[in-house]
Amino acid sequence: MRYIILVIDSASNTAVGNEMAAIDAFNDQLRQDGNWIYAAGIASPAKAKVIDNRDDADLVDSGSLFTDYEHYSGFWLIEAESDSLALALAKAGSKACNRKVELRPFLG
Repeated sequence: MRYIILVIDSASNTAVGNEMAAIDAFNDQLRQDGNWIYAAGIASPAKAKVIDNRDDADLVDSGSLFTDYEHYSGFWLIEAESDSLALALAKAGSKACNRKVELRPFLG
């Protein structure tokens, strides 16, 4: 089954220590264990655009749909044989990036 692990961040610049080394090690472990699909960081909400072109409305708003203090700053797409393994990987990802994460299964 496939899952997304969304990294939850804030504008507080909470990065500490050697987080990139821990993230790289986590990514390497995902690859080694066959759980890796893809991962990436994403731009800040200030660079987002919300587009609604239903019925050719051609509406484009600057900024994110969500205005909370916290926002998504990256993600991992993973393959896991069970919900419990996906949860364990999400916990390891949270520890590696020193952030809260949100885990969601793919539909279908």
